[in-house]
Amino acid sequence: MTPLHAELLHAGQAPWLGESDLSLDAFRAQVERDTALADYPHAEEVRGNVLVYSAQAMAGAGNRRALQAELIRALSDGPGVVVFTGAFDPAIVDRASAAFFAIIEAQRSAGLAAGDHFGAPGANDRIWNAAQKLALHDPQVFAEYYANDALALVCQAWLGPRYQVTSQVNVVNPGGTAQVPHRDYHLGFVPEDHLAAYPAHIHRTSPALTLQGAVAHCDMPVDSGPTMLLPHSQRFAGGYIAFNRPEFIDYFAANHVQLPLCKGDAVFFNPALYHGAGTNFSADIRRIANLMQISSPFGRAMEAMDRTAMVRAVYPVLRAMRAAGRPARDVENVVIATAEGYAFPTNLDSDQPIGSLAPPSQVDTVLQALADDLTPQDLDLALGEQNERRTP
Repeated sequence: MTPLHAELLHAGQAPWLGESDLSLDAFRAQVERDTALADYPHAEEVRGNVLVYSAQAMAGAGNRRALQAELIRALSDGPGVVVFTGAFDPAIVDRASAAFFAIIEAQRSAGLAAGDHFGAPGANDRIWNAAQKLALHDPQVFAEYYANDALALVCQAWLGPRYQVTSQVNVVNPGGTAQVPHRDYHLGFVPEDHLAAYPAHIHRTSPALTLQGAVAHCDMPVDSGPTMLLPHSQRFAGGYIAFNRPEFIDYFAANHVQLPLCKGDAVFFNPALYHGAGTNFSADIRRIANLMQISSPFGRAMEAMDRTAMVRAVYPVLRAMRAAGRPARDVENVVIATAEGYAFPTNLDSDQPIGSLAPPSQVDTVLQALADDLTPQDLDLALGEQNERRTP
C-alpha cells in the first residue's frame, strides 16, 4: 500500500467505492437530518427540509458574494436543493410558454414529436435543445428570459462566471407517470455496470460540473406532480451506484417531498440529489416546466448547440437592450446564456493566446462587439473569422 493510499483510507476516502459504501443505513445517516433555517440567514423559510428564498429579497441583498456563499453551502453540504419564489416574471414566462407551444406544434406537424424520459411515447411533450430553439424562434423572448439575475446568481455561485445553459421543456399531461428516482448528468447517465470502475474522487467531483434547475411555467399544485425531492441525499458518496437498488427506491418513495410551485418559481438542485418527476394526478393541468441543465465551461454539456447561430439571432436584441439602458449585468447574463464561454478546445496554431493564457472566447467577442457597438454584419464577420481560427 502506498503512503497516499494509506492516507486516503485513514481519511475515509478509499480510491474506489465498494459495497461497504452502499448500505441503506449509511444513506439514512446522511439523509435523516433537519435543515435549520438559522444556518441560512438569507432564506425565508424551510418547507419539507427544502430552503425557500424570495427572488425579490435576493435582488436587494447587499452582499452578493455572501448570498452566493450561502447557496454553495446549501447545495453542497445542506439540503442540496433551493426554491426561488417569484424568480421569473410570469408575463415573460407566458411569452416563453407561447413560443414553446408553437415549437411543439411545429414538431408535431413535421412528424417529429419528441419522446421524454418517462411516460408512453406521445403521452407527453418534450422540446430538446429548447434554449437554442427559443433563441432562433423568438430572440426577444429568449433575451428577456435569460437576462434573469436570480438564474445568474445561482449559476455563478455553483459553476463560476462562464457557465453553459442548456434546457429541455417538458409538458406532462394529466395521467403522466412518475420517474424512477435518480441522479443526473454526468455520472447519472453512465451505464450501471460501469459506475464502480470510476474512482471515488470522480463520484465526488461529478456534481460540481453541473447544476439542475426547473422553472415552473404554470401553477403546480402537488397533484400535478412537481419534482419529487429527497433533501440531503446528495451527501451520500455511493449514490450513483446505489440509486437503482430496490431498497433505495422504496426509501425514496416513502420519504421524498414535493413542493407546490407558482408560475415563475424556480427550483435549483445539486445533480447528485435523488429526485424524479412526479405523477400528474390532476384532471386538467398540463404541467409545463423549463428543465435547465447548466454546465461548467470545463465540462461537456449534454446537448450540442449552434451557439454561433444563437448569437446571430439574439445580437440585435442585445444591442437594443443596451441602447435602452438595461443594466449591464442583465445584458451580460444574456450573452453568457447564448455564447460559448470557454476558449478551448481550439487550434492554437491559428487561434493563438496573445498577451494572455487563452485566446478570446465567443463570450469575449460578443461583449467586445457590444462595447464597440458593432453592427450585426460586423459581428457576423468577427464570428466567422473566430470560427475559422478555431478550426484545425
